[in-house]
Amino acid sequence: MIRTSVSSSNLRSVGYDVTTHTLEITFHSGGVYVYDSVPTEVHAGLMSAPSHGRYFDRHIKGRYAFRKGRA
Repeated sequence: MIRTSVSSSNLRSVGYDVTTHTLEITFHSGGVYVYDSVPTEVHAGLMSAPSHGRYFDRHIKGRYAFRKGRA
């Protein structure tokens, strides 16, 4: 999965697999979280949002099953 760096005070990079609808987010704290069943539109919204952190908090956090990943 290719990860893209983002300009955010909270998020470091974002990766997305269109085949499995898996979203990987790496935080500046060093944590990596893998979110399952994330629609392509949600990933696109995250990447185009003026504030990636705010979009994550409002549209992803608490809405999708996740697991801790590896950096």
